[in-house]
Amino acid sequence: MKHKGFNTTSIHAGEESKFEGAVVQPIFQSATYLEQEGLAYNDIKYLRLNNSPNHESLGKKLARLEQTETALLCASGMAAVTTAIISHCQHGDHIIAQKGLYGGTHHFLVHKASQLGIEVSFVDINDATQWKNSIKENTRLFYCESITNPLMHVGHLDKVIEFCRQYGLFSVIDNTFATPYNFKPSSLGFDIIIHSATKYLNGHSDLVAGVICANQERIKQCKRYLDISGATLDSHACFLLQRGLKTLGLRMQVHNNNALQLAQFLQKQANIEAVYYPGLNNAWAIERFKGYSGMVSFVVEGGKSSAQQLMKFLTIPQHAPSLGGVESLITRPAASSHSAMSEKERHSLGIVQGLLRLSVGVEDIEDLKEDFKQALEKI
Repeated sequence: MKHKGFNTTSIHAGEESKFEGAVVQPIFQSATYLEQEGLAYNDIKYLRLNNSPNHESLGKKLARLEQTETALLCASGMAAVTTAIISHCQHGDHIIAQKGLYGGTHHFLVHKASQLGIEVSFVDINDATQWKNSIKENTRLFYCESITNPLMHVGHLDKVIEFCRQYGLFSVIDNTFATPYNFKPSSLGFDIIIHSATKYLNGHSDLVAGVICANQERIKQCKRYLDISGATLDSHACFLLQRGLKTLGLRMQVHNNNALQLAQFLQKQANIEAVYYPGLNNAWAIERFKGYSGMVSFVVEGGKSSAQQLMKFLTIPQHAPSLGGVESLITRPAASSHSAMSEKERHSLGIVQGLLRLSVGVEDIEDLKEDFKQALEKI
């Protein structure tokens, strides 16, 4: 039976068969398995080849949550990003990519893709004229994010799919910030959905993982590359991620509610110049998303020094990179996720020195508001 409810699916999908009657999927701490001759290389039962019982069970759960045919586990979010791109592009191909992507993805596209002979053009996600002007005979793929990191932009993603179908392009979307609880890119027709599962999917800041969700054919193509690159998730991390996923819906409800209230609260503060959150003013997201994630970015009046002071005076959000855990985290993108960019590149994207990115946790919202109130009064 295929369950329809999100929470029921997140708990039970992929775990219908109970090993030795265990209610919880055990950790299969084995690198290799008894050999069956006649199998293709990529189908041999071996931990690096992503086919342990932990991989298979977790992959089924993730595919059900993103409503794709199957899913592939990777050792990190960046392993998922690079695998999805390299598996579908080769020397001489061209990619159209959204401006304002996560810093690691931007670094790969700018500095590493060219070494592989792959050309990249960056475009405004809301300017279809730019997309059309960027098309070349060798354009292969369109890459975007459902909610961008760190400025929380949400583009007209349905238009991206229309464009890709018109020009025969693969569509790849990073759905890390939104999560399948808030938005399912498969409903629009995206070919490949990726996540840094380190973040909301796991939700407890205790592992690094990535996932690629797509149909059987595209995942098979990705797996061939991943099997050789070796960026495979280990069995224990699979177990932790499977456990974290079971509370994804419950956690996202609180993340969504807390972030919206805190974004509205920050908008009213005199020493906050700008607040970035899709639930405030993005009509497309408000119409199509169930919620807008726990990610809020804002610019502090006074620039770098004021932003640093605010982080120092806050007592609940911890000054640390990453996001999506139950605890609130705050970071300054110019010094963390986007520090590899030049000052000019960051400024052109709106990533100014006073910009802070807040991952709103599941703490009590009144405590969070009070903490920000007292910290803002001190700067």
